[in-house]
Amino acid sequence: MSKKVEEKAKQAPPKEEPAAAIAAEAVEKEKPEKAAKAPKKKKKEKGIHSLYKAEADKVTRLRPSCERCGPGYFMADHRDRYTCGHCGFTRYKPVEK
Repeated sequence: MSKKVEEKAKQAPPKEEPAAAIAAEAVEKEKPEKAAKAPKKKKKEKGIHSLYKAEADKVTRLRPSCERCGPGYFMADHRDRYTCGHCGFTRYKPVEK
């Protein structure tokens, strides 16, 4: 039997790749190259460095504290207002002309 199997293998045409594999290769060749990424922006400094300013022997606060909550709660600095994250109190900045 082994001779018959060998003869059939010699007579059989070579196997072709499935159509899906050929189509996938064609799609890969058509993809455009990726553009270079833009450089990342540097984020603002966070933490205690952004809340206080130390000069010689004095420490000053850079942001106001909340009027409702007291001196331990700093207000967030937005473009046109200050907002307390603890109680939600909002104080608007004066309009500059």
